[in-house]
Amino acid sequence: MTNTDNHYLAQAVHDLGSALWFGGTVMGVAGVNKSGADLTQGIDRVRVASAAWRRFAPAQWAGIGATLLGGLRLIQVGGRRLALQEGFGTVGALKAGLAVAGAGATAYAAYSGSRIGALAEQAERQGTLLEVKDATIPGPTTPPEIAKWQHRQRVTQFVVPVLAGANIVCNSWLVQSYRAGSTLRGVARRLLPD
Repeated sequence: MTNTDNHYLAQAVHDLGSALWFGGTVMGVAGVNKSGADLTQGIDRVRVASAAWRRFAPAQWAGIGATLLGGLRLIQVGGRRLALQEGFGTVGALKAGLAVAGAGATAYAAYSGSRIGALAEQAERQGTLLEVKDATIPGPTTPPEIAKWQHRQRVTQFVVPVLAGANIVCNSWLVQSYRAGSTLRGVARRLLPD
């Protein structure tokens, strides 16, 4: 194995980063946002989820960074495949787009959460009773501005694992295309079109 075809480290960094990003986000949506539902005060429901997401953010961004940097290295070592193997460039471009869109959606979800937290604290200081079902689901009397940001965050937080998961699926396709039979078929289709 030469230095040009030995990219296991980049693949490992990419895959571990993607696993952290995807798994952590799913855990957050399924667990963190709902964890405050057992509390009696709406402000505490928001605070618990906000604190958990804030603590997870460095790990989440490390996972996104590993996904993006590992993906860039994999593009560098797969340059000939991009040119020669049918489908490799298309799926690679789709995968890159999904990663960038997922990072953007993650940033927007975090921003939405910060708005919810700030508005909830403001309502608390003003003496407004904050009624929410959990961190992202408003109650019947939730102030409209908070409810708007809860809706935005809830939607975005469901989009993030979809994008991260689709990135993982594209990566699986790319890894499988390294098999000898896949490589030969892809090059043959590129050189000998129908």
